[in-house]
Amino acid sequence: MRISVFVDGANFYYMQRKLGWWIDPKKLLDFIKLKGEIVDAVYYVGVEAPPEAQQQRFLDFLGYVGFSLETKGLKTIIQDDGSEKRKANLDIEIVLDMFNTIDNYDMAVLVSGDGDFERPLKLLKARGKKFLILSTPGFIAKELREVAGMHYIDVQSVKDQLLRDKEAD
Repeated sequence: MRISVFVDGANFYYMQRKLGWWIDPKKLLDFIKLKGEIVDAVYYVGVEAPPEAQQQRFLDFLGYVGFSLETKGLKTIIQDDGSEKRKANLDIEIVLDMFNTIDNYDMAVLVSGDGDFERPLKLLKARGKKFLILSTPGFIAKELREVAGMHYIDVQSVKDQLLRDKEAD
């Protein structure tokens, strides 16, 4: 089984904050390898320009453990209350890459709970592709959870296989 991994970096980060524990990206890839051969793994993330030292170390580490990076500069969005929010939406890049590389994999693994991926996953399924979603309850959109059915893994159920070592903090 040829597998391509697509990690929605912002969603992945906030999911871990909600969980209160951190996933080791290398252990994540090792866990996914149990399902087949990873032919590509891409981590999509918004970055400061230039990245802060801590973020740059993390980005360097991702490349070292096997991820390629797709980055986009963060934009500042002014909220209705006047507060600022920093954001870089990479959903379109993820979907484009899923379909532009569709012949390279048999299964897409999506690490995200974003409901925007409901339709793309339905289309992948219609094209005969398998998919797997890694997320957690309370962080996965209802629509995405319904599309996933049995093709969903709650990361909390495999915490012992994914947990980042304390020394890495």
